[in-house]
Amino acid sequence: MLTEQILVIENQYFGCVNWIYDLFQFSHVKIEQCEYYQKMSFRNRCVVFGANGLVQLSVPLQDGRNQRKPLKEVLINNQEHWQKMHWRTLCSCYGKAPFFEYYQPWLQDFYQKRFEGLWEMNLCILEWLKKVLAIPPEIGFTESYEKTYPSTVIDHRSLWLPKNFQDSEKIIRYQQVFEDKSGFQKNLSVLDILMCEGPDAKRIFFSKV
Repeated sequence: MLTEQILVIENQYFGCVNWIYDLFQFSHVKIEQCEYYQKMSFRNRCVVFGANGLVQLSVPLQDGRNQRKPLKEVLINNQEHWQKMHWRTLCSCYGKAPFFEYYQPWLQDFYQKRFEGLWEMNLCILEWLKKVLAIPPEIGFTESYEKTYPSTVIDHRSLWLPKNFQDSEKIIRYQQVFEDKSGFQKNLSVLDILMCEGPDAKRIFFSKV
C-alpha cells in the first residue's frame, strides 16, 4: 500500500538503495528541479562495491564542486574522460556479478554518450530505473524551490549523503558479490543490487513496502 503523502526528493546519479526504496513507498513523488547545486551529495556521485572495498565514483563538473548555480545550469566536465573510468570500475566491480551481462548493453551505451548537463544525465538514469524496476508512483517535478514544506509533504532532499549514507537503520538485504570478503555493505548505489539480483530487485523493493 503506497503512502498517499507527496515525497519531495533530489535526483541522484545511480541513486543509493534507500533512495530507490523511498520511490516505492509513495503514491506521488516530486523530483527537485528548482534547487541550487548542492556539493558533497549523490547528485553527481555514487558508491559501488569492489574487491578492495567501497569505491566512490564522482562525475566531474565544470567550475568545480563549490559553484552556486541552479542545478539545471550545472555542466559536466567531459574533458576528464570520466565515463571511461566509471565504466572500467563497474566492469571490475561487477564483471562476475550474476546480472552484469543483463544490464551491460544499456550501461555500455550510456557511458558512450556525451551529456552536457548534470540534470539531463540524471534524468536519463531515472527514466531507465523507472523502466527496469517498474517504480510504481507517478513521478513529477517541483515547479519552484521551497526551503521547507508543510507536514503533509515528506521532504527527503539530501537525506542520504556520502558522509552518512550507511547510518540509516533501514537495511535492504541481498547477496553481494564481495560480501564473503568484506561483509554486507548497506545502501550502496542501485547498480549494486541490480547487478546482484537483476529483475528480482523490484520484488525485493516491493516486499519492503
